[in-house]
Amino acid sequence: MHDLGAASIAGGGCFIQRYDFSDMLNKIDLSRADLNLLVLFETVLEERHVARAAERLHLTPSAVSHWLGRLRRWLGDPLFLKTPKGVVPTDRAMQLAAPIAEVLARVRGIVADAGPFDPATSRRRFVLGAPDGASAVLLPMLLAQLHRRAPGIDLALRQLLPEPGETAPARAWRAVWAALESRALELAIVPVSEAPARFVHRVLYEEDFVLVVRTGHALVEDASLARYCEAQHLVVSHTGEARGFVDEVLRRRNLARRVALTVPDFMYALAVVSGSDLVCAVPRRFAAVHAPRFGLVVLEPPLPLPRFDLSLVVPQAAISDAGIAWLVGVVGEVGASMAAVAGGAAAAKRTRRTSRNL
Repeated sequence: MHDLGAASIAGGGCFIQRYDFSDMLNKIDLSRADLNLLVLFETVLEERHVARAAERLHLTPSAVSHWLGRLRRWLGDPLFLKTPKGVVPTDRAMQLAAPIAEVLARVRGIVADAGPFDPATSRRRFVLGAPDGASAVLLPMLLAQLHRRAPGIDLALRQLLPEPGETAPARAWRAVWAALESRALELAIVPVSEAPARFVHRVLYEEDFVLVVRTGHALVEDASLARYCEAQHLVVSHTGEARGFVDEVLRRRNLARRVALTVPDFMYALAVVSGSDLVCAVPRRFAAVHAPRFGLVVLEPPLPLPRFDLSLVVPQAAISDAGIAWLVGVVGEVGASMAAVAGGAAAAKRTRRTSRNL
């Protein structure tokens, strides 16, 4: 029999969510309880794939399937259903996600207390989420910091996307809040100024938008509003929706533009712009870090475009985990460094504002 072991239980981040899970415990025969099965549940829920879960747990896929059979009999539910791309959790599995995360978090807390967190020797793996326009800016410096200060720590990065059609931040990012609560994510970086009360957040920096065009583009010589509206535009949209925030700004001035192409992420947008006459609005720091690699020219927009805060969001309970608290500090340092990139003193000053004292 394969044993996931105490190291597997101690290896994840501590996350304690305030759920009443006594009803679940009353209905489960604890004489058959095995914490390794809960670790398995957590890993399969995060990976949504048996083979990837097996790789993380250093088991064979057949061993994971065997343990899943035990878990299903113990909890009285199929839990995960096969699909062509992996597995999807049942409704019951989603209901159990938060209570199981709390059980494991308490055990991890006990194990962690036996020895203080030491980033220099830790072998932990943290799951971060961010939109691609933010992760592509922060990740290079974050990896450099980890290489220097915590060479054994691993990261898993997940792309975060807003709910289609939602404009209110609380609703647009509700899937992120759910992922943080279920511990599918441990830290999230999202473009919000506030977060629900059960979270704490820290503003990393204030961001705005600039334009990128290829070298020799007509806008390089004449970036007037009229020429801008006449140009063909590229919009980054993961849904394929051609209308963006720029169109709303133009509408208020009784102006419009032609969106000739949409692409799903900012890095692909730079690659396309470099070989075309398209113009694209991208986050300023993203342009500062990556536009030179594609030989692109960065221009100020001919009209004011919206500004937004980029914030680090963490569940309140997670801050009690010394490892997560340390990583929050490192990400905060990286954010402070990026605040000065193409942002000036005003942005750096604004970055010092924090919410709920994270």
